[in-house]
Amino acid sequence: MVPPERIGSDMANLINLERVSKSYGVRPLLDDVSLGISVGERVGVVGRNGDGKTTLLEVMTGIEQPDAGRVSRTRGVEIGFLHQGDELVDSHSVREAVLGGREDHEWAADATTRQVVEELLAGVTLDRAVVGLSGGERRRCALAALLLSRHDLIVLDEPTNHLDVEAVAWLAAHLISLPSALIVVTHDRWFLDEVCQTTWEVHDGAVDSYEGGYAAFVLAKAERSRQAAASETRRANLARKELAWLRRGPPARTSKPKFRIDAANALIDDVPPPRDRMELQRFASQRLGKDVVDIEDVDLARGDKVLLDHATWRIGPGDRIGIVGVNGAGKTSLLSLISGALPPDVGRVKHGRTIAMQHLTQALDDVDPEGRVLPTVEAIRRVTKTLDGQEITATSMLERFGFTGDRLTARLGDLSGGERRRFQLLKLLLTEPNVLLLDEPTNDLDIDTLNVLEDFLDGWPGTLIVVSHDRYFLERVTDSVWALLGDGQVSMLPRGVDEYLERRAASAAVGGGTSQVSTPSDGNVPPPPTKARAGSAEDRATRKVLARVEKQLERIAAREAELHAEMEANLSDYDLLARVGNQLGELAAEKDELEMEWLEASEAVE
Repeated sequence: MVPPERIGSDMANLINLERVSKSYGVRPLLDDVSLGISVGERVGVVGRNGDGKTTLLEVMTGIEQPDAGRVSRTRGVEIGFLHQGDELVDSHSVREAVLGGREDHEWAADATTRQVVEELLAGVTLDRAVVGLSGGERRRCALAALLLSRHDLIVLDEPTNHLDVEAVAWLAAHLISLPSALIVVTHDRWFLDEVCQTTWEVHDGAVDSYEGGYAAFVLAKAERSRQAAASETRRANLARKELAWLRRGPPARTSKPKFRIDAANALIDDVPPPRDRMELQRFASQRLGKDVVDIEDVDLARGDKVLLDHATWRIGPGDRIGIVGVNGAGKTSLLSLISGALPPDVGRVKHGRTIAMQHLTQALDDVDPEGRVLPTVEAIRRVTKTLDGQEITATSMLERFGFTGDRLTARLGDLSGGERRRFQLLKLLLTEPNVLLLDEPTNDLDIDTLNVLEDFLDGWPGTLIVVSHDRYFLERVTDSVWALLGDGQVSMLPRGVDEYLERRAASAAVGGGTSQVSTPSDGNVPPPPTKARAGSAEDRATRKVLARVEKQLERIAAREAELHAEMEANLSDYDLLARVGNQLGELAAEKDELEMEWLEASEAVE
């Protein structure tokens, strides 16, 4: 760790880059870049996919060496890096990977550790092998392990992937509470606004620094563009619409900028709202009629878990709906139910006669690896029309979504994960659906592409239903938020995501939360005991219980070690092995009971 006298000093950055350059092949990703990060500073990094955001992190942390220039780090600086992949050992258990093998009574004594585990590992059995975890579970384990270690600088590359809205809000609050400096690459603009004090934009080999989070970055960038009389008309129009929405959003979005924003405000004075809601609904009604999707008295279960119980929900023409809920609440299953891919157990799902529905799932489509981008798109539709009758060619649409130059004729098999996602979305939009279901559409998309998608949806007249952990995107493209709260219903939330988080917090406060960590002894967990007042007779008695249980656990551990040694010394004595095995089983049962007693007592004295 950095010595305390250095942490308290304003003189040195934790990391400095001085005239650093880095190229891959003939493409320069960093060109003569100089910057630094100071103690406790929180920086968000934005930029298009492939422009060098991850390369910047790897050069700063020493994973990659620069081609030119100098990188200096404060002596003793401790850096924690969450990569887009993970470094978990497949043969380890989750307990070993995240908690260093500590037993429940050891890690649960620390309130911070308990909170991290309960928030990020809800539903993950601690003694489960890492090798059997899903990609999302591995990601959350890696993030939890990093947060449970002490670092001077935390570096996070897309940390909100695989987190639900509630977990993203918790992560933001947790990072703000830490003394560590932070560098985070993310496409989650709400998260950038909530956490970051500075924004770095990586583009064309350069890194531009802006004061504030995402809203401040948009405003400052528009101001710079205005002063420089930028000639990119289409990009400017996108920026103006984005600004208009930001300025019409919650006041907190623009409370952070410390620079003059008068000129930026002047830029958007005459800009209408991003979309004409009434006009879109009128046009959607003409295309769809009155009936779109009716869910009537539906029951739906997945395994033993009831997702919907006598649920009724009417989705009308032009509705723009966001769906939220914790991971596992059934959001993806609900979209599959609406699309008809998943039949209800009881009840019915009725589709209007004129709907043309498309469903963007989280899985990437299978494509012909030898196919080419432009011919594949033109085979679907060469020209599409917008709400105002404007015709857009397939080439123009591809360019909007970042396929320019040689990428227009690239082999589909050579596309990156982000490019595959953009291509999948574009193919779906070109079929001109009038009902659109999007399941986590922001995964693998950079902020520039998200702006383009939002701009397209602003003029798209149809019924839109979105499941997303990206709070900014939900608020930007939808008009109402509905939630799966675990009661078998789809509930409308008039105040949107804020109301969802409040209701989840209230539910957890009265013992109705779902963020329970799955451990082998979770079968019959009693309700949390009443907290004892510090210094009271009850408090003293409870602490004596803790001391007694800890001594008993130490005795059991010593006895288990003796028995294991005895077994190793007598591997050919099968009668002895059987007797010792029975004794170990009895000790394990006693240990489970003591650990539960310890947990209950520790909660009572917190």
